[in-house]
Amino acid sequence: MLTHEDNELLVRVGAGTPMGKLMRLYWIPFLLSHNVAPDGQPYRVRLLGEDLVAFRNSDGKVGLVDQACPHRGAPLVFGRNEQGGIRCVYHGWKFSVDGSCQEMPAEAENTPMLKRVKVKAYPVQERNGMLWAYMGPDKEPPPLPSMEWNMVPPENGHVSMRIQECNWLQALEGEIDSAHAAILHGRVDAGGAIDEWKQAADLAPKFEVTQHDAGLHIASRRKIGDDKNYIRVNQFLMPFWTLVPPFSDYPELSGHAWVPIDDEHTLCIMFSYHPAQPFYEKTRQLFIDGHKGRETGHASAHAFETRPITAPYHNYWSKYNRENAYGYSDELARKYNAGMPGLWLQDAACQSGVTPIYDRTKENLGVSDSGVARTRRVLLEAVKRLDKEEFRPPSASSGDLFLVRAISITIAAGGDWMVGGKEYMRAEPGKSFGYQP
Repeated sequence: MLTHEDNELLVRVGAGTPMGKLMRLYWIPFLLSHNVAPDGQPYRVRLLGEDLVAFRNSDGKVGLVDQACPHRGAPLVFGRNEQGGIRCVYHGWKFSVDGSCQEMPAEAENTPMLKRVKVKAYPVQERNGMLWAYMGPDKEPPPLPSMEWNMVPPENGHVSMRIQECNWLQALEGEIDSAHAAILHGRVDAGGAIDEWKQAADLAPKFEVTQHDAGLHIASRRKIGDDKNYIRVNQFLMPFWTLVPPFSDYPELSGHAWVPIDDEHTLCIMFSYHPAQPFYEKTRQLFIDGHKGRETGHASAHAFETRPITAPYHNYWSKYNRENAYGYSDELARKYNAGMPGLWLQDAACQSGVTPIYDRTKENLGVSDSGVARTRRVLLEAVKRLDKEEFRPPSASSGDLFLVRAISITIAAGGDWMVGGKEYMRAEPGKSFGYQP
């Protein structure tokens, strides 16, 4: 349970808020590269409560600028993206990717405003199909984080995006809570059996949490008979990353960036990948198409409704939401513990089905919530130290601290998973797992 004051510290991300300041120290993935084409339609974005427009200029460089023209506030999403810049359709002011004004057709040719006026712009980097923004205070941004999923060749993985209509922390906490998986995603027509958990029938795991420089190892220990333990180690990485351990039947690595759009909406970027070989094409197609009308962990191509281009992330809004019960049906509820059509919908319904921002003073946490509670403490400490002491977490400036993996291993009963799993938790793009998940 959190106090109201601490809950507010964690969930508010706008400019000037303590959590917003912390988030802005990090590079933020915000859009898949294919959504912006050279001289193509500008794309509306919202990040940390700020309304922005992304565009790719004639040379292929991507700009991320304020959505409003600094002349008289016309929307730049309607702008003409042409000849190296974005031109406001109202009076023709044209801006480059760095925000500088190139032309003011209705003003004198030598007007001093041309050098003085800029539109707010944020640095953008592009790597392996993902666009990243730096919204922080430093003129020289830190290096991109060494997230393994974004460092392997694109053919080694699959990345999807969707919007979830709740606060970023509610969404993130669902993925570091591995106690829910066997229950929420279980079947009732098979006596509650879940294929992925046959080797780990212990539904009350013991949680062990260890802090490291980029975040937390969150381990769940389950009994396998009398002499073995099945260990699953999730990762929380500052400030909004989660990594999920593989299953033996589905050995790819996966995780999310839970990027705050604003206080009540989250951009959920999911990645699945193999570190050392091309991704399984059959699995990729399953992610894209779903399976017999059900969703996987990725949002399928059929899960979206398209909104007008003036809406942020207009093509990533889910057609499933609180208003239509996330696709719940009585027929599905007779087969599955949760009657929503697929994995991510079951998660989303639990995380955002009540309210966009939950009042955490009403919670009653148990031992299975150890990872959630510790993550909150880590975030609160980071926010408060930055706010009071201007102390920055090491991970904000050291990209290589993110070279970690989530793992699932079997060890002797009572064994030390930190010792047995240390080698496997170190990410190395191009190097395979080193163990059989």
